[in-house]
Amino acid sequence: MCCPSATLAVWSSAWLHGAAAADNALDALLAWGEAHEVVAADAAAGESFDLPVTGNVPAAPARLLAVLRGSGATGARLVLPVPGDVRGLGGGGPFTEAAVRAGEAVVLTGLRHGLVPQPIAEGLVRWTVYGLANEPAPEHVSLAEAEHGLTDAIRDSAGALQTLDVASDRPGVRAELSAALRSRPRPDWPPGMPARSLRVLQRAEEVGAILRLAHADEPGGALSASAVNRRADALRPLADAIRTARCAAVNEAVRTFADQANRSS
Repeated sequence: MCCPSATLAVWSSAWLHGAAAADNALDALLAWGEAHEVVAADAAAGESFDLPVTGNVPAAPARLLAVLRGSGATGARLVLPVPGDVRGLGGGGPFTEAAVRAGEAVVLTGLRHGLVPQPIAEGLVRWTVYGLANEPAPEHVSLAEAEHGLTDAIRDSAGALQTLDVASDRPGVRAELSAALRSRPRPDWPPGMPARSLRVLQRAEEVGAILRLAHADEPGGALSASAVNRRADALRPLADAIRTARCAAVNEAVRTFADQANRSS
């Protein structure tokens, strides 16, 4: 569920706080690609993280985990930016540009660096480490708030979904939704993953599948560009609520692993 950045954020935090083994964290990434590699975007990031710069032979993800522990990293935050909404990325620059292109990123808490994944070949994902222009101000959205926002967005978008015949009346829609959900990677989560985070991620995934079908469907009777734009505008709040819910669920899991480690120390 969600994306490679969510998997890395949760598992790296679990590993950093003693709730998961490094091998299990690395294996979890395989849901998104048979192989992963890590490079630095520039010489400064390469020196900070002891990583080869883009264009050189990349490092294995295990190197990244080791550097995170050695640098004193305490966790990570998931960011799911879109054009016009780059909150949580620490300002402009190459990291922001790469994150918006990918639609996802991991911000390394307190290190002023972030990672962006990019599929570069079938089964191969490259993670690039970037320096951040500024330390991003954390934006805390509670799971309760995220769930409430998702419910409101579903209700507000119901009319648009019904108009598109993807809510209930379209023949075969349930089979399409089931197939869409089955086709998505289903990564494992570490032991101790909060049940409520899992529930919110699952709900966001289900609603996201509906949204993908809505965007893929041909607009029934909406022949004008203005009608297509109205359709997109009606569904945009739902997409925003899904992003917020996913980030809240992942970031709450990261906080949970940190809190558990603090209580046991």
